[in-house]
Amino acid sequence: MSSPDVATRPSPESDPSDPSDPTVDVEQAEAALVEHYPRLVRLGYLVLPPSLGRNRRVLTAHSLTQRALPRGRVTGEGVTVPGQGGGPQGPGGDPGYAYVRLRVLRGALRAGLPPRRIAWPRRAQLPPLLPQVWGLSLFPRSGGADELALDQQLSTLSGPARAAFVLRGLERLPDTEVHRLLDAAGVVDPHAALDEADDIEAPYALLRSPEFDPCSLQARPTDLMRRRQHTKAALAATAAVLVCGALLGLPGDGWGPDGAAAPPYAKNPAAEAALDPAKLTTAPNAAWQDSSRTDFSVWPARGSLTDDKELLRRALAVWARPGESVQVSATPGTPSGAPPGPAQLLYAGEVDQARVVLLYDGLRIVRYAEPRGGKGGVALDFARVDGADKAGSGAVVAGRQNGNVRYLTAPWVRGTAVRDLLTPDAGPKTLKRAADGVTDPLASPVREGECRTVNTLELRDATATRLLADLGELTPAQLTWGRPESPRDVSTAKARASWSGTACLLPAVGSGGVRTVNSWPYSYQRLPEANGTATWKCTRAETWRGTGSRTLAQFHPPGSESGAIAAKAENSPACGARSARVLAGVLWKSTGGSWYVLAAGSKDVTSVTATGGAKGSARGNVLAVPAEEGARAELTGRLADGTEVKGLR
Repeated sequence: MSSPDVATRPSPESDPSDPSDPTVDVEQAEAALVEHYPRLVRLGYLVLPPSLGRNRRVLTAHSLTQRALPRGRVTGEGVTVPGQGGGPQGPGGDPGYAYVRLRVLRGALRAGLPPRRIAWPRRAQLPPLLPQVWGLSLFPRSGGADELALDQQLSTLSGPARAAFVLRGLERLPDTEVHRLLDAAGVVDPHAALDEADDIEAPYALLRSPEFDPCSLQARPTDLMRRRQHTKAALAATAAVLVCGALLGLPGDGWGPDGAAAPPYAKNPAAEAALDPAKLTTAPNAAWQDSSRTDFSVWPARGSLTDDKELLRRALAVWARPGESVQVSATPGTPSGAPPGPAQLLYAGEVDQARVVLLYDGLRIVRYAEPRGGKGGVALDFARVDGADKAGSGAVVAGRQNGNVRYLTAPWVRGTAVRDLLTPDAGPKTLKRAADGVTDPLASPVREGECRTVNTLELRDATATRLLADLGELTPAQLTWGRPESPRDVSTAKARASWSGTACLLPAVGSGGVRTVNSWPYSYQRLPEANGTATWKCTRAETWRGTGSRTLAQFHPPGSESGAIAAKAENSPACGARSARVLAGVLWKSTGGSWYVLAAGSKDVTSVTATGGAKGSARGNVLAVPAEEGARAELTGRLADGTEVKGLR
């Protein structure tokens, strides 16, 4: 396998004229760097070649991160952010974070290039000027055998392959986004980097262990004799630096680089209003009954702690300035910055062992949770909910504990129940709610291991019954079924029976800011050799941000409880409201031992052709072609007007 390389072609940064590229102010990039500094340094440390040694890797990672800001600081001018293809840009989809992350990644890749590859060493290839530590050798805390094995495996990879593995595991990016980011960083062959990264079999969770945390360090002395010899020289150099720093810091005449702007974090009326608990807005208790809108804006403030000003003040302060100990999470495409003005209070009360505050600013739901005893970690969660309707604002996660989840339900919800999607014929189990709208705990379907139950939340109001599924995010996803252009609520026995074979695949479409998940039985196929009739389904997850959809085509042979994934795609129009068509295929073995390539398209497909490892064609929307074990075929369909439909892959 050929090793990918970097920095042999112009960087995407050199073309700031692309109008599709977002721009970010220097202050925005600086705020992202400060907020996510430990994460960025860890990224640089992991991508840097282990041959540098742990001490130099630590210092170089900090140096690369601190130098990730652009050199220019000109008021009113933006800095071009290399395009990320519309995919996840980092925590909360912050373009500032995407910019500095790319700069750190590019610097770490350049630092791994051998000096002979370029005419003059780049700055990243030289020992860092700053930060410097005298008399000590710094390195992260030692991990276990698994971390050591992973470090050894990473040392065998090329720099781009290490970057691909780290972006997958640490940044949790799909391969399409990793490919775009590597390309933006100057990698010549991102495909080769991704293929090489596949050789690492260690779990991604190890990347977040203390073994690879260059911000939590141990110190040991360097060569003590040599340090004594250079003490006087070090003192003289330090004095010179201090004198120069003092001279440079003296005030001069005229405007500074930021003009008349206030210093960072200076007080201003808008910022103070956003942090004042007395300025929080609330909706009247009966507003949802008369308002033309039925969404989070008409939720009243509920909970036993809505008058606890100190709790609300802490929640607003942490929202604006989360400290290093705060666990911050945000769905893709959700900004994680401070509130633009006074937010709306939805809930403040005790949930299990935590005090919880739920806030809404018109774009996001924000959940603040602190331990009831006052000691322990604080959590801050963000979820984008702009454009929510009645179905999308039926419930919000109030708390999680021991694999269970509690919801705060909308004021118009009349009844709650639990439905197990794997037992569609069973009746609903009553789920009690407190007077403030918080439900009893129910087991979350997002669990590792065998798929034995898939519990969903059933909400009943005056006009509809809906099913919501917890996919590990702040807002549950609404489940629907039927044709993509006119999906329906999962409220009938037929709809629940259709979902029962797809339920175990829900985790495969989660963790992307999912708003709805639709299951569509798009075709039925009689199998060769009288093996019965198979069902083809398409499951599509739509997101709150619009992009990042995930599509799964499944093949359900007769007698199987759950289907097999035949194809999957991201950001594909297939099975969506704008392109309610799909074509997918599988290699299937009959009960008699023969192999076939099976394919099925939606009803508007009038012919299907297979080429490659199996050849054949058929009129209509289904195809069955004899094949050899392991055969791979390319599928093409045609519509009545001759339009070509490619097989989903």
